Amino acid sequence: MDKPNVKGIPYGVANFEEVRSKNRYYVDKTMYLPLLEEANDFLFLIRPRRFGKSVFVSMMQAYYDIAKADRFETLFDGLWIKAHPTSLKNACQIVYFDFSVIGSGSNEGELESNFNKYCCQVLDMFAETYAGFYDKEFEEKVKAEDSARAKLNYINLHARKKGYLLYLIVDEYDNFTNVILSEGGKERFRRLTHASGFYREYFKIFKVMFSRVFLIGVSPITLDDLSSGYNIGWNISQDPRFNYMLGFSESDVHTMFRYYQDNGKLRSDADIEAMLEEMRPWYNNYCFSEDYIDAERLYNCDMVLYYLRHQVAFGRPPKEMVDVNVRTDYKKLQMLAGIDRGNQRENRMGVIEEIAATGSVLMRLKTSFPAEYVTEDNNFRSLLYYYGLLTMGTSYGNMIKMIIPNNCVKEQYWSFMRDYFNRSFKIDSIPLEHEMTNMAFTGEWQPFIRRIAAAYKENSSVRDSILGEHNLQVFFKAYLALNTLYLVEPEIELSYGYSDFLLLPDRVRYPEIAHSYILELKYVKPAATDEEVEAKSREADVQLEKYSKDKIVCRLCSGTKLHLLKVVFRGAELSICMEIA
Repeated sequence: MDKPNVKGIPYGVANFEEVRSKNRYYVDKTMYLPLLEEANDFLFLIRPRRFGKSVFVSMMQAYYDIAKADRFETLFDGLWIKAHPTSLKNACQIVYFDFSVIGSGSNEGELESNFNKYCCQVLDMFAETYAGFYDKEFEEKVKAEDSARAKLNYINLHARKKGYLLYLIVDEYDNFTNVILSEGGKERFRRLTHASGFYREYFKIFKVMFSRVFLIGVSPITLDDLSSGYNIGWNISQDPRFNYMLGFSESDVHTMFRYYQDNGKLRSDADIEAMLEEMRPWYNNYCFSEDYIDAERLYNCDMVLYYLRHQVAFGRPPKEMVDVNVRTDYKKLQMLAGIDRGNQRENRMGVIEEIAATGSVLMRLKTSFPAEYVTEDNNFRSLLYYYGLLTMGTSYGNMIKMIIPNNCVKEQYWSFMRDYFNRSFKIDSIPLEHEMTNMAFTGEWQPFIRRIAAAYKENSSVRDSILGEHNLQVFFKAYLALNTLYLVEPEIELSYGYSDFLLLPDRVRYPEIAHSYILELKYVKPAATDEEVEAKSREADVQLEKYSKDKIVCRLCSGTKLHLLKVVFRGAELSICMEIA
């Protein structure tokens, strides 16, 4: 039975004060405030989107803001920091910028105008908020200045005179500059951040004006280009002390779900452990410090709240495990692939295809790099990590094996690759979806496989580069992933090795599914002999027989008829397509 005053689910809410004032659930992260104060006065943090960055920095604003001292008890009641306050509690005047709201503009002049206009609005609000701390003409004088730079200088002089601490917090500090990089190319970006570029000039002011600075964003590109003008920052993005500062740990998620169950919002008989098991492959597995590669992984905040909201509202998981708002994130791949207007784009596509085919890539993580070198191999791979499209898998000497974090991100790769393939030869997805349904309920699998094979052949006739084992795997994965009836686990680790594709029936949502599949996909070069094709076919037989006896397969495919499929390509030609007993 529902209890009164149960906390609301903060799905889509990015402001700490709104979360607290409207009685929404808050995962306490306030214990990191003392650690941040000890780390450095000038801090950079980079995290992917949808990890609670905005809630965290707005919590910082509420904690340090001297103008919010009278609300401390209300805002922080029950949180860790209330019992462990620092000397900087409500001791600062805050300038809080959110650069994601600034339009990029069609040229440098419009861009600078948009930037100046937004900053002026924020600084005018600063003057209103803190007018009582200054001389009576302070607010009027700040508002009279026509540029943000002049307003900053005026505020700086009078704050120093009065002895006030100024704290700068910038959310999405790199947002509009990254948009410029993808839309306008490196040269326009360079004019913005180098020499006397206006954006760089602002950061020079920040350096001398503020006692403390906290910048947060999603990529290190702007950071490096600004570093010579703003060279006192401390990058804590891979600092092990802050690995768990954003995102949800499994204990966070378990505690949250238990709260809603104890308060009657989740069914009393709901199995929270089963929910966690269902969510892990979709939302979990992020790591941001090499020190924690072998430790507990992190969940994407937004996706957990999306799932929870559905369980509370309908008593069951969502039909679509990926929120529609996240599905559009695959455009990040389009942006990254198109950086610098296509320069070295084929090299970047090769990296993306490698990751999509194998699920991983070996690299040295770059902590920052200038925009002019963004297309270099390790820099581009690092960008994929910073955007949340890769995460730390295992250490490998002085390199890291980066992996696709989860099924949610895999879907972004498949969506991107389908769009990429469709540029050469468009395949109608509707018949594929119908044929996948037949695979699930009638066991009729050949039409689906043969349709993908025919599309692969047509695509390769347009793009010679399609040929090759990796490209074949990516092509099949991209179109197999269109279905929602199966969890497509490519290269799942079994007792006897790795299967190419294990199509696991999603029995939680579709208990009536009657058929499951292991697909072994083989490739030989176009000039291969019939004997080489036959050898690959026999190799597939041996592997499929072993996989079918694996305990994992038996458990996951229980209650369905398991089909063992071997598909052998000679170049772009389908040579063998059959089921073995």
